[in-house]
Amino acid sequence: MKNTSILTNEEPSKAIVKLAIPATLALLAKAIYNIVDTAYIGMLHSDIALTAVGVTVPLLLIMVSIENIFAAGAGVLCGRQLGAKDDKGASTTVTTILLISMIIGIILCVFGILFIEPVMTFFGASQTSLPLAKDYAFWMFIAALANLPAQSMNCTARAESSVRISSIAVITGAFLNIVLDPFFMFDFGFGLGVKGASMATTVSQFVTFFILLWFYLTKRSIIKIDIHNFKPSFTFIKQVATIGIPTAVIQICLSVASSLTNLAAKPLMNADEIIAAYGVVQRLILIGCYVVMGFMQGYQPVAAYSFGAKDEDRFHQCVNFALKGSLLLTILISIVYILLSKQLILLFNRNPIIVDYGKNLLISQVILYIAFGLCYMMTITFQTIGASTYGLFLSMIRQGLFYIPFIIVLPKLFEVKGIYFAQPIADILTILVCILSIKPMKSIASKQIHLK
Repeated sequence: MKNTSILTNEEPSKAIVKLAIPATLALLAKAIYNIVDTAYIGMLHSDIALTAVGVTVPLLLIMVSIENIFAAGAGVLCGRQLGAKDDKGASTTVTTILLISMIIGIILCVFGILFIEPVMTFFGASQTSLPLAKDYAFWMFIAALANLPAQSMNCTARAESSVRISSIAVITGAFLNIVLDPFFMFDFGFGLGVKGASMATTVSQFVTFFILLWFYLTKRSIIKIDIHNFKPSFTFIKQVATIGIPTAVIQICLSVASSLTNLAAKPLMNADEIIAAYGVVQRLILIGCYVVMGFMQGYQPVAAYSFGAKDEDRFHQCVNFALKGSLLLTILISIVYILLSKQLILLFNRNPIIVDYGKNLLISQVILYIAFGLCYMMTITFQTIGASTYGLFLSMIRQGLFYIPFIIVLPKLFEVKGIYFAQPIADILTILVCILSIKPMKSIASKQIHLK
């Protein structure tokens, strides 16, 4: 009842903030996995090691996108079901998604390991960086066994506003990663180098998974996991995937954009340094992404619950607050990253060539970062109101439809400056589309609520 009251009685802005703060802290703790790995790998004083880890960023984003297909879909669907007082339906959703996530994790792990070399080559690994990239990616595929079901449980816990256990699980894993990384990597421990960093992260992520599984199996949640509630069907999977795919597509587009950027850099002078710098920048950008995503994970359950409960006024209050919040957060992120661009890159590498490329790349990625906040917020809202087709379109535009043509063409014309220009141009077009979509979004939501 305490959890449910946050979704029903709390003022929307307060409810969103109350759920968003622990969700954001949990996601920032998750970002520590990537930042800590990159920082410790920087201590190896090997530009090739940093480049190797950089080319695994697209793989990381693809794996997150696969997680989000079912996790985000389950989170929204559970929110609607809880809003409609259908606790049994929510329990069926969680049980079914958890077991499906486990199966997909096994498939991803097996096929990823079997085809690890062509996958890393496709993402931009050179013959020099390929061996270390394979070492790092191998344990990423092992981690898929835990990450996919853990992310599903995380999202459904937030759907019932049980954010405390979500935060504890992720923060515990992140702290463990900080402790294990040097022990696995350096000579005073196992001395495994790059492989050790990835192995330590994998161990930590399994700990997060077991904490969340304990929460559900000990019946401490509103939503119950029970093997008798496992009811997979084509209709159910389609319903969840339709909701979750737009969020996942954002991550897939980020992955494709990252891979294409690495490939665009390959023919250029100082290609390895550009790729190494871009890998550092992508991990820094993930922190900004997680801040926005954390805020949206506070917004989504409140909006979904209000939509499911047919409370139009409350729903629109949620939307208006989320719009303002996403703009404010992305502006603050842009300011911090632009002002501290050089100092942030220096945390990971002191090669002046890499630092110079990294500084310029970071500024170009965030100078119009409001495009990400707007696009992500509206994608989630269209998911929540059942207009997933348009949500899918929005999820594709920033790093897909707009960025891809520019990153293919501009570096051929302007070399590294073409990489710098690609993101800001794509962001301008994204902002224009999002602004034009705000009014239709609110109109569609009102019509859907009255039809329910």
